[in-house]
Amino acid sequence: KDSLFVEMADESILLEGTGLAQTYLNGEQIISIALKNGVHAIHPGFGFLSERSDFANAVNSAGLVWVGPPAQAIDSMGDKMTARRLMRQAGVPVIPGEEINESDPEKELAAIHEASQRIGLPLMIKASAGGGGKGMRMVSEFSGVRGAAQAARREAEAAFGDGRVYIEKMLTSSRHIEIQILADSFSNVIHLGERECSVQRRHQKVLEEAPSPVVSEGLRAQMGAAAVNAAKAVFYEGAGTVEFLVTTHGTFHFLEMNTRIQVEHPITECVTGVDLVVEQFRIAAGLPLNREQTDISINGHSIEVRIYAESPASGFLPATGTLARWQAPEGPGVRVDTGVRQGDEVTPSYDPMLAKLIVHASDRNAAIRRMRRALSEFVILGTVTNVDFLQDLIQHPSFKAGRTSTDFIAEHWGNGWTEQAPSIDIVLAVAVAEASGMQRNK
Repeated sequence: KDSLFVEMADESILLEGTGLAQTYLNGEQIISIALKNGVHAIHPGFGFLSERSDFANAVNSAGLVWVGPPAQAIDSMGDKMTARRLMRQAGVPVIPGEEINESDPEKELAAIHEASQRIGLPLMIKASAGGGGKGMRMVSEFSGVRGAAQAARREAEAAFGDGRVYIEKMLTSSRHIEIQILADSFSNVIHLGERECSVQRRHQKVLEEAPSPVVSEGLRAQMGAAAVNAAKAVFYEGAGTVEFLVTTHGTFHFLEMNTRIQVEHPITECVTGVDLVVEQFRIAAGLPLNREQTDISINGHSIEVRIYAESPASGFLPATGTLARWQAPEGPGVRVDTGVRQGDEVTPSYDPMLAKLIVHASDRNAAIRRMRRALSEFVILGTVTNVDFLQDLIQHPSFKAGRTSTDFIAEHWGNGWTEQAPSIDIVLAVAVAEASGMQRNK
């Protein structure tokens, strides 16, 4: 109740209960509150209930407007095995792999092992439901297939209530590139170019940029057309993202579709001038798209980094603490999206992301310089963060040259990242911040 977003809201209502199940994942309570308070529509945000078709159906059944795609589209793309089949039918290239359709656990494991022999190593065993890097295991030896499948299945069952898994060929040294789409209820679908999200740790994104430094106009048109076809195949409406892996040979393969607004959507807004959240509301209100594909152009370059309360020197383990000092950078071409402010406590109950730092400039080199300056001005005391790691990342020669892949962090910091000792100025600043905090608490 003391969060920044509550402070900023015109009106706020407390979700009763403790823990996620009773609060943010309690669709019944959310809808009840909406009906009691004259709400017209529900926007589900980035996560939690945003990709739950049962919640979307419940919102619509209650006579409210769901600011998102139809439940059928959520189901089709939320189940990755179903999505793979639909994409093949729509002519969208998919990653080589096999969907396993065995209800018996032992038969499923045997089928996975047989399929792995056909696909070859290395491969990925992936949960059919959910996302966020959960229920995923890499396999580099056939002897590890069974154990990896069991581990992925257990994690998927715990996280999503659905333990089904499938296998895909692991495309090493590939780039993770996604296409932003908008679709209205009149069968109009356009794309807004690509975002490159290759720099990841534990299959979760750390840095994103738009446009990609390696995507040509021709490849952008091909991937954009594939993304539009993917959206049309499931009768999509609203804002969505079609994700691809692009190989070193320039071929691309469908990875998944996110049926919601993405955390990294600001960089697309920066380079296209399109407010994606406004478009979500316009589409939900039944309005047609007010622009065509030829109206979309890419202007300049934008980079986003995710500021996490985590320790890169300890394998990116989440961190906790009280934000004794919080000073975000400002200036032209700098945007900070956050839900915290000075004095807030970082707890283990929620995702450790503290903020998104976004910059926009005339070209990629200028954006890198602007990001370097913005990171140097970001002051966060009271918890460990990844800011210094991001500085090393943004200044790395391979990143500056645009040579990134999903293996980037493992390739350059495979033995771990070493944190430099803080300067005496930072040590003194921490001491002053802690002393002032103790004084306020007396």
